This record gives sequence, structure tokens and C-alpha cells, in this order.
Amino acid sequence: MSRKRPTDDGDELLARLGSLTAQARERAELQRSRVELAIALQRGMLPRDLPTARGYHLAVQYAPACHGLNVGGDWYDAFTMPDGRIGLSVGDVQGHNIEATAFMGQVRVGLRALASVTGEPGELLARTNDLLLSLGSDLFATCTFMRLDPVTGVLESARAGHIPCVWATADGKSGVAEDEGGPPLGVQEGTEYPVTRYRLTKGGVFVLLTDGVVEGPSMSAEEGLEEVVRLAGSAAVAGMQAGSLAAAVIQGAERVGHEDDAAVLVVGHDGIPGEYGRRVQP
Repeated sequence: MSRKRPTDDGDELLARLGSLTAQARERAELQRSRVELAIALQRGMLPRDLPTARGYHLAVQYAPACHGLNVGGDWYDAFTMPDGRIGLSVGDVQGHNIEATAFMGQVRVGLRALASVTGEPGELLARTNDLLLSLGSDLFATCTFMRLDPVTGVLESARAGHIPCVWATADGKSGVAEDEGGPPLGVQEGTEYPVTRYRLTKGGVFVLLTDGVVEGPSMSAEEGLEEVVRLAGSAAVAGMQAGSLAAAVIQGAERVGHEDDAAVLVVGHDGIPGEYGRRVQP
């Protein structure tokens, strides 16, 4: 008499688990590919070379967020403007996906393109704001744009909802830049962005950064900024190179437990006497 083997429930369960595991693996591979694509887009949109000017040193550090799918749209940029001055910008696009990364590219390119029309930082941000609004995107960006005159050492700064910069001098003074600023780019029509002027002098440094450097689960933005102030102050007194200071600042970002991109742009100067960190009258 023949026997019929009963259905093996264990084998069926294992088969289903295997199928689910394969599907999960495929989804994970897809998501990883999306993250890798976004990171590649980020790096491809950031400048490969920085401008040079006698007596000035520029340095950058960038750490993309790789926690899950938190790939955002932070950027830094530095370029020579038509009049010979140097444009400096850092910014952060709302959101953490490929769309935010693509929007970051639009903002950065827009700033560069419009800088050939007007180099005045406040007007440049206002025009960029109008441009982004005309694109009809739901995204917005915070940004700081500075124009550095290598002849006089004057820095002109305009800020659009972005975290303030940090300064330090060779004689031990340091602090957070006190400029008024305006709302983020791409939010409100007809926005004006006030300009604040500083002077960068021998041994002085200015640190532009994004909030991923100073704000996270382990530290508030105010505490993080104070840490950067301390680092910048020590670096200026010790005569530390801009590259070393940028590396120290980005390393400090790990202590805040950040889950966002982190970008740092440092400009240091070793040539013109005067006071740095003090506002300069127009």
C-alpha cells in the first residue's frame, strides 16, 4: 500500500521566508543605489577647485549624511567673480532625498550665474530667491553668501535663514558673526537681505558652516557654535592652517551626533593689518 507524504508546513514556511528575504534584499539594494546616486550627485555638483589669492587660504570639508536615506542638499562654493573679488557660499536645502540634492545644484548654479550680473551679496540673494520661486518648487534653501575683496580684506555678508558664521583673530578674540539676515530662499517674494561688512586681517579666520556641523541629538546649535568659536580662536592664536582648522571643525561634528550633511568652508588671511570681526561701515 502506497503512502502519500503530508504537506510539509515547515518547508512551505521556509520557502515563504526565502522569498520575503529576497524581496527585502532587492529593496535594500535599490535604496542603497539611490543613496549612492544622491551622494555621487552631491559630490559632482560641488566645486573641485578653490580660487586662490595672495595672502588668503581657503579650505573645505564635507561629510554627507549616510544614516538610512538621509542624503541631503548641503553645499559649499567658492569662485572668482568678474571684478576679481571672491564669492563664498554655504547652504542647506530642506529635505533629505535625491530631489533635495538636485535642488541644491540649481541653487548653487543660480548663485554663480547671477553673480555675473550683480556681486552685491544682498541683491544676489534677492535675485536667487526670485529665480527659485519662478521654478515652482516646494523646496527651499538656507544660505550665506559672502564677497571677499582680496585688496582690502573686506568681507560683505548676506544671510538667508542660515546659521551664522564664526570669526577669530590672531590676538585671541573670537565670536559668532552678528548679521541680521533674512528668510530662506524660495519662500517669500520681494524679500530683501541686509548686508553686513567685516574686515579679515592678518592671522584672522572666518568659518562658514551648515547646521549639521553644530546641531544634533547630542548638542544644541548654540552649544555647537560655541565649540566652533573655541576651535577657531585656538587655531587663530596658534597660526593653524585653514585646512587643519576645517578638518578639526568637521571632526567636531561627530560629537554632536549629527544626522544631517555637514559642510565647512574656512577662509584665512595672513597679509593685511587692521581689525577683524568688527563691522565695517559702508
